Amino acid sequence: MSDEQICVGVISGSYGVNGEVRIKSFCAQPDDIETYSPLSSEDGTRKFTLALIRPMKAGFVARIADVSSKEQGDALKGVKLFAHRDQLPNLPDDEYYYSDLTGLTVYDTGGVVLGQVKTVHNHGAGDLLEVQLPGASATVLIPFTKADVPTVDLATGRIVADPAEGLF
Repeated sequence: MSDEQICVGVISGSYGVNGEVRIKSFCAQPDDIETYSPLSSEDGTRKFTLALIRPMKAGFVARIADVSSKEQGDALKGVKLFAHRDQLPNLPDDEYYYSDLTGLTVYDTGGVVLGQVKTVHNHGAGDLLEVQLPGASATVLIPFTKADVPTVDLATGRIVADPAEGLF
């Protein structure tokens, strides 16, 4: 089993007084999060077995084994939920897990290094690559679209980007 962990969701807080929690899923099919149980915390010290009860706005109401009170549910607010990489489905050639992109070197279409992918964001309107500029703490956000990022080569660890004029 692979030791690589992928963040598949987060606990948003408690729901009601009986220990139910709100779950936000990061899965392409949101309810698939339940099939990856048991999930773990980022450091791997805690395991969570989820049972989705019902959908709700921006997520699900779920039960977690050994959580039986509102206080216990509240204490889990913000805990990211991770699955082992090999529990997750293989993706088509043009789709990537965020963790696959983090750390890749970004080049422009002329071969000049633009920086390195620091992280990937999605605030609802599409994915954005946060690229850290070489030798600096400054970052630039590039839309992760075919037009702006025509090539992702995981084998060589490089991304070719064609960012809008004036971004870099």
